[in-house]
Amino acid sequence: MKILITGASSGVGFEAVLDLILKSENEVIAIGRSQEKLKRLYEIAKGLNPDCVLYPAKFDIVHDDYASLVEFVQARTGTLDVLINNAGELINKPFAELTPLDFAEMLQSNLLAHVKMIQHMMPLLSEQAHVVNIGSMGGFTGSVKFAGLAAYSASKAALHTLTECLAVEYAHTNIHFNCLALGSAQTEMLERAFPDFQSPVMAFEMGKYIADFALTGHKFFNGKIIPVAVTTP
Repeated sequence: MKILITGASSGVGFEAVLDLILKSENEVIAIGRSQEKLKRLYEIAKGLNPDCVLYPAKFDIVHDDYASLVEFVQARTGTLDVLINNAGELINKPFAELTPLDFAEMLQSNLLAHVKMIQHMMPLLSEQAHVVNIGSMGGFTGSVKFAGLAAYSASKAALHTLTECLAVEYAHTNIHFNCLALGSAQTEMLERAFPDFQSPVMAFEMGKYIADFALTGHKFFNGKIIPVAVTTP
């Protein structure tokens, strides 16, 4: 499978890559903003599977030029079978202190950047490709919400709805769109949002779940927002 995953330099994205590369037939393009962390990812991946095919790429999904990314993908894998939109940001601030810029930043990072990614990668998606958006229980309708995460949760809710809309719009194709609304996993982002909380789910466990779902979930789901949580948060 030819796979592109964003947000690969840390957290569950980092761990998902390490699971995906265990199968030598997978070709993985791993995107992140930290060259140093991507280098570490590559070194660990080669240690786990010397025959793995991994292309780390330093790229900011909000600010960088997508034309260069399209060329990069075309030169490495040509097409894509799986696109995992995992990158994201979090602002934890009381609602009264949130500025329009805070909301704009959350929407840019957690919605609009993924819109740009999907639009630019659509021509490269193979038949029966699977687009997996990584959402949050914070944006899941009916879930428990948390003070300070209004802008973050609203942006994730928008990503959830985008997923449902794309599944309908592309229903005439074999491309599937799904969204995993993640609960907590022990990552740097969780520690910033909830410093005193210890998640029962480790980042590598959530990363493996994401990797497995990306490869097989389209056989069972399309246009679905799937809650993946055992705790609140």
